[in-house]
Amino acid sequence: MMQRRDLLKAGFSGLAGLGNLSLMQEALALGVAAPGFKTLAPELAPLQGFTGNEVFDARDLRIEGRLPQGLKGVYFRNGPGVMSRGQERYKHWFDGDGLVQAWTFGEGRVHHKARFVQTKKLRLETAAGRFMVPGFGTSFADQHSRGAVRSADDVNTANTSVMLNQGRLYALWEGGSAYELDPHSLATKGPRVWSPDMAAMPFSAHPKVEADGTVWNFGSQAEHMVIYQISSQGQLRNSRVFKMPVDSAMVHDFAVSQRFLIFLLAPLTLDMPAVRSGSSMLDAMRWQASDACTVLVIDKSDLDRHWVLEMPAAMVFHFGNAWDDGSQIHLDYVEAQAFPLINSALSEIMRGTRPTGTASSPRFLRIRLGASGSRLELGAGVNAGRIELSSRDESVEFPVVDPRVVAQRYRHVYYPSAIDNGERWGFNGLMHLDIETGRRERFSFGDEVVLEEHVLVPKPGSSKEGEGWLLGLGYDLQAKRSFASVFDAQALSAGPLARVWLPYWVTYGFHGKFYPS
Repeated sequence: MMQRRDLLKAGFSGLAGLGNLSLMQEALALGVAAPGFKTLAPELAPLQGFTGNEVFDARDLRIEGRLPQGLKGVYFRNGPGVMSRGQERYKHWFDGDGLVQAWTFGEGRVHHKARFVQTKKLRLETAAGRFMVPGFGTSFADQHSRGAVRSADDVNTANTSVMLNQGRLYALWEGGSAYELDPHSLATKGPRVWSPDMAAMPFSAHPKVEADGTVWNFGSQAEHMVIYQISSQGQLRNSRVFKMPVDSAMVHDFAVSQRFLIFLLAPLTLDMPAVRSGSSMLDAMRWQASDACTVLVIDKSDLDRHWVLEMPAAMVFHFGNAWDDGSQIHLDYVEAQAFPLINSALSEIMRGTRPTGTASSPRFLRIRLGASGSRLELGAGVNAGRIELSSRDESVEFPVVDPRVVAQRYRHVYYPSAIDNGERWGFNGLMHLDIETGRRERFSFGDEVVLEEHVLVPKPGSSKEGEGWLLGLGYDLQAKRSFASVFDAQALSAGPLARVWLPYWVTYGFHGKFYPS
């Protein structure tokens, strides 16, 4: 086992050999706060961000433990990387420009590469040396004099997730076009237009890929929604644009079962007078606590056929999966705190302040579909349809399932989790939930690590759900380095099989996908 002092020594020597890191990187490596960002919370240090000019390349990374022989492929990951320019800093985590990483695994070796997505916005602001357009959660006093925003792609940050389809890699953001990248160099090619009449239409960051390669996705803009069905060959097979049954200012994710698309439309409205007065989009969102959360169910075989139901108000960012058995739809999601609270917390961390009360918990829902209509059924307990969790160590987010069971009946869900980490922000462990038995298995790194989303990578040749590895990123507060960790998904509590250490840190990201070679 490598000792911490050896790790630090190796990390500093790696920095000296790379020569392409910013002063901010070196400052954080030495424990010195970079200009423009100060925090007393060490877990928030990576949120200071980068300049947008960095190029990250590191080969033959140091491996602690032993990597599985069958783990071969590329783990692509995306997240906000540029947090400030000049004397201005974004007020919200969602605003940073996208930094796409590629972790390449093979033959017991790992290489790391990361590049900023060269969106129209990033190129404009790099040339100007300042922010030129508003962010989703940040407005600027003189933003209207800095350049017109003619479409969503003028503010597209391409910072949320990734998708590899037919050899084409995309950086995704929920409000605009997918940005195509070269999967080998990560060089930006430009926005993807799925059809001429859908240019610049929103393509969300949470496409669902079924076992046969079919991709389902959506986008929402104002009071309208667009649905995409993309073939396994990467061609648009079907689409539909329609008016949503209610105004919901933010629709981040959805679930897909064998026969249905399911959306939970939060009671979140947009105060347009506030936007016109200079408020950011996020600050102008108003939580309607007394209103229902609207459940929208769409028939995959006929996108014009849908059901509208209601449930108590809920703020949902992420779903795990869904399946249906002919009479009922079963799905899981993570319920976040009401929007004013979660939005405030995501703004606090950008100021270097630890937020309080940001727990989110897993929920399970059962929707019963009748012959003449639909009825939403909620229960208590694992098998009845909804899990109520209250203990502190059940704080989770970013649910994932085995990619082989997307839109199929499933049993296992995996989450990063906050496990006895006191006042520190972020997740420090992982949790595996067996939704048939309610059994939970956990592992915690303690209070010296922030752990991010981990995806399930199936073992080559396996067919059973859950036979695979959990792969994701983390940040070590003492070493001031980022790492990738690999767990046996069927023996999570045994701890990581391996950790792969970068000789530098990277900003916290949102979502990633692994693609085997």
